[in-house]
Amino acid sequence: MKNTASGIRILIALALCAMLVPTAFAEDLEAIKIELPEASFLGTPIAYFSANLEPYDYKDRPPFMAPKGTSVISRDKAVTASAKPTVGTLTRLTDGDKGFSNTSLVELPAGLQWAQIDLEKSSQVYAVLLWHFHAGNRVYFDVVVQLSDDPEFKKEVTTVYNNDLDDSAGLGVGKDNEYYESNKGRLMDAKGAKGRYLRVYGQGSTENDFNNLIEVEVWGKKIE
Repeated sequence: MKNTASGIRILIALALCAMLVPTAFAEDLEAIKIELPEASFLGTPIAYFSANLEPYDYKDRPPFMAPKGTSVISRDKAVTASAKPTVGTLTRLTDGDKGFSNTSLVELPAGLQWAQIDLEKSSQVYAVLLWHFHAGNRVYFDVVVQLSDDPEFKKEVTTVYNNDLDDSAGLGVGKDNEYYESNKGRLMDAKGAKGRYLRVYGQGSTENDFNNLIEVEVWGKKIE
């Protein structure tokens, strides 16, 4: 009986600890403070349908919780790309300007292209925010975001987002949704994935075959 009672007390203590663990972790989290650009009300509805396209969300986005101390680690970092921009300069992608004007835009040629940010040091990444051109109603295709410590992305690659359902980009079949562009950008939960380099792929949009990007914002912490 004595051993049984002792065992019950241990089980109760373990259960209480399990109940307290989420609270302890929750206290170490805080909402990241995302600064949104001005919304554009230009453009007309597009005639596009896809079983993978999520409805336009007019509501404010819920707060995104991340470990305390999480910040933008991509600001003014070096950017390379698979091709020379036909509009703008690559430095625009990390300059903090998320507006919808042509002075904020970077355009890469038609076909599958990518832009890559060097975070300078391997980092824990918790969120990625991506703005394509959002001055009208557009859906961008084959949006794939990956992290790696390898600048060539040939090993130890983590896929943060992939909405390429037919593997036309050759990076694997994705399970994420296509979406309408807006001033809110697309928030992608990176779940603390590790990497020094972040690469964003795309392959045209409902507007044309070119690849438009405005800003890529990486939220995380450098690994000390």
